[in-house]
Formats: sequence, C-alpha cells, structure tokens
Amino acid sequence: MSSKEGPEPAVLKDLQTITRLAIHSTRMKEGMEGIVSSLRAEMIFDNLVVYAIDSDAENLDVVYARALGRGKSAGPDASWGEDFASKVMQAQKTLLHGPSDSGSEDRLKQVFLLGVPLRTREELEGALIFIRFGGPEFTENDILLAEFLATQVAALVKIHKMERQIQTLEIQNQAAQLQEDFINTITHELRSPLGFIKGYTTTLLRSDTDWNEKTQKEFLSIIDQETDNLQDLIGNLLDSARLQSGQLPMDFQAVRLDSIMNGVIQRIKSYHPEIKILEEISADVPKVQGDSRRLAQVFENLLGNTVKYAPGLDVIITIRPEKAGAAVYLRDHGPGIAPEYLPHLFERFFRVPDHSPSVHGSGLGLYICKQILDAHGGSISAESELGQGTTFRVWLPSPAGL
Repeated sequence: MSSKEGPEPAVLKDLQTITRLAIHSTRMKEGMEGIVSSLRAEMIFDNLVVYAIDSDAENLDVVYARALGRGKSAGPDASWGEDFASKVMQAQKTLLHGPSDSGSEDRLKQVFLLGVPLRTREELEGALIFIRFGGPEFTENDILLAEFLATQVAALVKIHKMERQIQTLEIQNQAAQLQEDFINTITHELRSPLGFIKGYTTTLLRSDTDWNEKTQKEFLSIIDQETDNLQDLIGNLLDSARLQSGQLPMDFQAVRLDSIMNGVIQRIKSYHPEIKILEEISADVPKVQGDSRRLAQVFENLLGNTVKYAPGLDVIITIRPEKAGAAVYLRDHGPGIAPEYLPHLFERFFRVPDHSPSVHGSGLGLYICKQILDAHGGSISAESELGQGTTFRVWLPSPAGL
C-alpha cells in the first residue's frame, strides 16, 4: 500500500462491512475486536483506545482498549494516552504527537500517538487513539485510514452509549417496580394480621356482650397466631434487608445436618402435632461448615411451607452424602407447583399465584433460604409435578478435614 495514494478502496469496504456488523453487535468489545483484527493487516500500532464522553459530559471513559505487540508490556501511564485524548477532544481535530525523549534506547519510552475525534452528525462522542512504541512515525496514509475508521467507530460509540442509557433506565424502572411491589406486599401482609388482631380484640372488649370462657380462648388463640404471623413477617423483612446488605451475621462451625434437622422437626411438631415426617438418613453423612442457627432457619421455612400448602400429608426427609458434601431432600405430597413458576420460586416477594389466597406469606421465605445457602457456598433447587407434590433439594459443601 502506498502512503501517497491512501487506503485502497477494497480495504475501506472491508472495514466498513466489519464496522457495520460491529454496530449491530450489542457488545462494544465484540464489535471492536473484529475491527482491530482487520485493521492490523493494514496499519501498524501497539495499542488502540476508544475514549467516550461520559453521561455528564465532563470526563472521558475508556469503552475499549487493546494492547498488542510491545503494548502488552508497556506501563499504563505511557501506553494509553489519556491526556492526549483530552487534547484531541479540545482541538476537535486529528492530532499527532511524537516522543519527548527521542534519544532513549528504551523503545517503550518512544511513544508515537495518533488521535482522531469521534464525531457523529449530532455531537462529539469521544476520541480514537493509536499508539506506537519505538516508531515508525504515523504516515499520511495512516491518518486517512484512522479518520475513515473514526467515522465508523463514532456510530458504534453512539449506540453503545444509548444502550448504556437504556440499561440505566431499565434498572431504574426495575427498582421502582420492586419498591412498588414491596410497598404493596407489605401493606397487604401487615393489614391482614393487624386486622384480625384489631377485630378480635375489639370484640373481646365490647361491654354489651359477655363472652364465655371457650369463646374468649378461641379469640385469644387467633390473636396469638396472628401476632406470630406479624412477628414472622417483620423478622423476614429484617433478614432480607441484612442479607442484601451483607450484614446478616454468620457463625460458621463444623455441624451435623441430622442433628440440626432433628431439632427443627421437634419444634415443628410442637406447633403442628398432626404433621407426619418420615426420615431417611444415611450413616455416612459428612459434617458441613455452617451456621447451625441459619441452617435451621432454612429447614424450618421449608417444613413450614409444607404445613401451609400440604397440610396433613406425609413429608419425607432424606439426608445423604453427595458431590463433596451433603444433600437434604424434603418431599411432600401436596398439590405441586406449575412448571412456569418453578424458575421464580427463590425470587424476592414471589408467591405462586395458584396457591390459596387465605395462606399467609410474604414471598420472602424461599428468597431468604437461597441467600443463606449462597452465603454457605451451597445451593437450593426445587422439582415439582402438579398433583404429585414438590421436592426441595438443599446441598452444602463439606470441606476436607471435617
């Protein structure tokens, strides 16, 4: 290629085709990789950087950077030309810059820079910087090729910035929707137990009626149960907030899952003596590293769901060694869960729409279970078949030496 004639039309056509494909790519890096790969055959450079003006139009952000050849071993201050990019932006024209220490034998200190502003019809988008270490100087042909490429990359940067803005708006909308869902859920869940407590308390306090002892006890039992529901809701909200912020304390020790499960079963049976639990525990289940209180919270939540959604039916609990750890399976014979809802079970505030509206729940229990198990390096999953029941699988790792 002659430096006087400029880039050959075929080369420009190839670059334009590759850039057009890059513009339709949803990832800036993938788009630029194709451009760089083609460009290297026509132009020598060690580093290439794409700078874009940030959303506040105050600073330059690196949206793509690639080190090749000598650029891989160059120091960051000398190899990326951030100050030079600012000068290109201020001048709004193509600039060249040669090494300040031309006599140095260290080729990495002989930095040759070529900068081209990235401009669309609407505005200045950023700067495209080419870096060579040790020469040769950028030629007129290099400049023409860089300026042609800059018109293409500017469109790519414009789309990249628009995609970022769309992502930001989507995140903001999701946050707003989550906040609205949170308020609606909590309002509903608080109103229900408070309504029962207020209603039955007001009824007991009526001066125009004398309630017999049996009725008083029945009313007080309902108030007691609804108070427990209210406490559970508040506790779940606090745990959810602490888990999200990483502030829920964990006390990790070597623990036995069968011992934790036995304690949970005893507590569940004390509140729900009608529940039938069958245990299948292997003799060689390894210990796991975990917080016994938080793991008990997970199992209590899962068994509590069984009491809610599959009352009076058998629950089978299996504990066995599995994949460098231990697995706990809790299977019920309840109504089951439709396949379309299974992927959402562990999301915050999600409740299966098909379940009875009379069943209390905030949609936080399974979310908290997953967060606790994630903190343990474990996992939780669910399988279900309508009319056949649901099986939850909890897996926890067992570190070597336990």
